[in-house]
Amino acid sequence: MIEEKPEYFLVMHVHEFESGEEDLKIIGLFRSPERAEQAVASAKLLSGFRDTPDGFEIVPYELDRAGWLEGYETVMENDEQE
Repeated sequence: MIEEKPEYFLVMHVHEFESGEEDLKIIGLFRSPERAEQAVASAKLLSGFRDTPDGFEIVPYELDRAGWLEGYETVMENDEQE
């Protein structure tokens, strides 16, 4: 028997500044897309979020699964890598 892993829904908000920098906020992790949409609708009424309503994203998310398995690279504005 194959164990079916439940899927959850991660709600994030990204505010991109004119400088190109980003500010990422995790809003929450929800059991259904409907609950995730409700969280977005509520947050859009709040200070800051209502000024950048297009910054919301809902993505499927699996628990007990690691991310960034191959690491990451930081690219600086002058294209130097760390």
